[in-house]
Amino acid sequence: MPPLSSRLYNLHPTIYLMMKYNNADVRIYLMMKYNNADVRRRDRLLNEERALELLRESEYCVLSMIDEEGKPYGFPINHIWDGGDCIYVHCAPEGKKLRAIRAGHTEVSLCIVGRVNLLPSKFTTEYESVILRGTAHIDLSEEERRHALHLLLEKLSPNDMELGKVYVEKSFHRTEIIRIDITEYSGKRKYVPQTGASHAGD
Repeated sequence: MPPLSSRLYNLHPTIYLMMKYNNADVRIYLMMKYNNADVRRRDRLLNEERALELLRESEYCVLSMIDEEGKPYGFPINHIWDGGDCIYVHCAPEGKKLRAIRAGHTEVSLCIVGRVNLLPSKFTTEYESVILRGTAHIDLSEEERRHALHLLLEKLSPNDMELGKVYVEKSFHRTEIIRIDITEYSGKRKYVPQTGASHAGD
């Protein structure tokens, strides 16, 4: 599988976004919908390109779901976006996440936080955040699980790919992959204007 910078995701013929990745133009086709209709402060909308940057580059997200007992359950976890409409996370082959999904609680939410800057003298905080909603799937094929782990390696250990592939094979039997099919996402930010400063997402 070639690196993300050279993959083209033809997932929908009419919905696409041109992005910069590794100094190359990448056309990303998306079926997941960027929907900011519920954001009350219309002056604080995060633009879609920046939202996708956070989805691609952030080291972790907070994944929230309903557990097998019907109670809310959230936790931080490394993730990888496939460049299309899916996010993968990995975990042990047994545990609370998998029990929740097997109990039928497949609707999940993810939160990604970008830049945060506390401004004590102004009594406020600058921030960027993205909220995603989707459906979790498990019991994936070996091919898809291995593909997801290789994507994680590309993102988190790009300088150690060969060693990482060996590690993947050794630990493959004790690693489960959850695929989250994203249906919609939204973004919000707050930037405090400063003289001579500009911010991505304005």
